[in-house]
Amino acid sequence: MSKLLVFHDDDILRSVADEMSKEGIEVISSIAYLPELLAPSGCLTKRRPGKSEMEDIYFGFKIAKDLGRLDIGQCVVVRDRTVLAVEAIDGTDATILRGGQLSKEKAVVVKVSKPGQDLRFDVPAVGLHTVKIMYQAKASVLAIEAGKTLLFDREHMIDHANKTRISILSLSDDFS
Repeated sequence: MSKLLVFHDDDILRSVADEMSKEGIEVISSIAYLPELLAPSGCLTKRRPGKSEMEDIYFGFKIAKDLGRLDIGQCVVVRDRTVLAVEAIDGTDATILRGGQLSKEKAVVVKVSKPGQDLRFDVPAVGLHTVKIMYQAKASVLAIEAGKTLLFDREHMIDHANKTRISILSLSDDFS
């Protein structure tokens, strides 16, 4: 730990993994045995995002990647190509609620992995709870990164999203 210049969670986890490797212990991906938890590509809900929502998704995806590159957070809330909330130490739920409060309705939530994120220990995750928070915030779309986002309670999450008319779209990071 004393060798670290920066104490971000990724740096600490990589450092621990490197030390374990020196002892002959290999740290493998946290999803190695549960690949079915990763988000597949495509629209996961009955309702597809509309044209303006898609514009917000593309805009938000770029902003979220830039945010991740700076190691600040992995989630943004946007509407009309305006950033309403940026994830920081307070986490995704607080970000969604802040963004929803400013948007009043129809906010687009984008959650991605950081560029170069070490998926051995830190994988972005969403689930039923995320969709419930979005409903509370009156958000309309959740955009996530295919193959790099864990979906917990997938069946219940999608069912609740369908019932509340929230669209969930899973995109690869090379969509543009």
